[in-house]
Amino acid sequence: MFDGTIAENITRFDPAPDPEALQAAAKAAGVHEVVLRLPGGYDARVGAGGLGLSGGQRQRIALARALYGDPFLVVLDEPNSNLDVDGDRALSAAVQGVRARGGIVVVIAHRPSALASVDRILVLGEGRVRLHGPRDEVLAQLGALTRPPPARVA
Repeated sequence: MFDGTIAENITRFDPAPDPEALQAAAKAAGVHEVVLRLPGGYDARVGAGGLGLSGGQRQRIALARALYGDPFLVVLDEPNSNLDVDGDRALSAAVQGVRARGGIVVVIAHRPSALASVDRILVLGEGRVRLHGPRDEVLAQLGALTRPPPARVA
């Protein structure tokens, strides 16, 4: 979070922010109701010396910032590292929302729950493509790679 209000952080300090776009982004990120419960709501100051937010709250506000203005391409790096179950649901809904309006979402993640709403997965290892394909196929292959071999009976 940057030093400023929640609204300024979501609107990327736009000098003439669109209030409807602000609320739409917050709702898409599943953080609108959370913000309304904070002292000061969207006018609450965050960042250096401002309101202390949980990691999940900060991450959902950052997601709203990424969604503000309905960009065509949204890149999310570890978007669920601090999210609880509700936050994971909000993230999945946000990804689905971008896709529903014809946008593209690139998700970089270690936690598989961040991949619930993606079509394809690309797995990199040591700078090389290790797996690539439809989500369910790649996740199945990853599961097979990480399972221990069956025990041998002597």
